[in-house]
Amino acid sequence: MISILIADDHAIVRDGLKEILARSGDLTAGGEARNGQEVLRLVREAQWDLLLMDMSMPGRSGIDLIKQVKAEQPKLPILVLSMHQEHEYAVRAIRAGASGYLNKDSAADLLVAAIRKIVAGGVFLSESAAELLARETLRGDDAPPHTQLSSREFQIFGMIVQGKTVTDIAAELSLSVKTVSTHKMRVLEKMNFTNQAELVRYALTHRLFDAPDD
Repeated sequence: MISILIADDHAIVRDGLKEILARSGDLTAGGEARNGQEVLRLVREAQWDLLLMDMSMPGRSGIDLIKQVKAEQPKLPILVLSMHQEHEYAVRAIRAGASGYLNKDSAADLLVAAIRKIVAGGVFLSESAAELLARETLRGDDAPPHTQLSSREFQIFGMIVQGKTVTDIAAELSLSVKTVSTHKMRVLEKMNFTNQAELVRYALTHRLFDAPDD
């Protein structure tokens, strides 16, 4: 059996994933994690065939968590299953060390196929995500400004666009307000903008993030 560590902060999502895996016949949910801290503990304590992780969880998550896991367990394949659309994080996830990226709207049979391919040593990307990766590779120095941001800067950029204040972001990411403010300043500098409104307009024009909740 292929043993999979499921990482998602929503119990209902974990239960749904366990059911999908159980129906496959050769895949099993060997463990569950609700946040980045639990992911790191479990990958240190046991051997897994694959880490199936959400992009957004409490504490360390997303690109930072992928990099940390790969630093400690370089042979552990990671499949990201996220509510974020591919144009937001797929390329960054792959560059950080993930072997695949799927949106949570994907069909169950596609998820199972992705897991099997990755465990066999392959990489799984949708056609649109693969095209995004190819485009960014070919663009090189002509790449759009947001691709020059670090993973943390891009994360904070997205949270700003979602309407979160510096204080909100600091609390959610367990950072100081001063650190978040510094990141925000660097985002503005790298993208050659002078204010937050320009960041929001840029994000909307390039369709980088989901619209903020009402």
